[in-house]
Amino acid sequence: MKRAAVAPVIEYLAQSRDVVQAAIDDPAFAGTVAAIVDRVAAAISAGGKVLLAGNGGSAADAQHLAGELVGRFNYDRAPAAAIALTTDTSALTAIANDYGYERVFERQVRALGHKGDVLIAISTSGRSPNILRAIAAAREIGMIAVGFTGKSGGEMAALCDLCLFAPCESTPLIQQIHMTAGHVIFGLVEERLFPRVAIAQQQATTAG
Repeated sequence: MKRAAVAPVIEYLAQSRDVVQAAIDDPAFAGTVAAIVDRVAAAISAGGKVLLAGNGGSAADAQHLAGELVGRFNYDRAPAAAIALTTDTSALTAIANDYGYERVFERQVRALGHKGDVLIAISTSGRSPNILRAIAAAREIGMIAVGFTGKSGGEMAALCDLCLFAPCESTPLIQQIHMTAGHVIFGLVEERLFPRVAIAQQQATTAG
């Protein structure tokens, strides 16, 4: 393989490494992740749920992360409640047709969210109108609003209870950090709510 052919690959991987390192070096980033873990774990422990929303690649991230809670992440355990607001095509198209695309998540938050639930709103720019309206609706009904965004935070930063800033401006790299942070968050939530030791003991008792 010619060096020129692999150079762009190495360059992109190096950029990814540098962004991850920037997140590691930022105490506020790790602190925000830890705070989000606390809020999500508390909500689910109290019988609540997590709603997730995003557009485009962030919609895929929302669905991916919801699946980690409802299904499993690192090991078998009981399911945890999470809903991606990006999957119901009938609801999405009805709301967009009747009220406008900027309200597709807001209407679902008002229909499905309750006080104490958590909304994880994902926007690399922090300026997506439908995400901003969803955050406002969540705050209005007493939900915890968590934002995943880019370095600037856009308008959403001031609206959220907690906002996680990816330390870069590149959309693909922001999305990579969001998914990495999501995996950290839901891995720690899983361990807190469903400790491996307790599950192992329960399985041993059942087998015995």
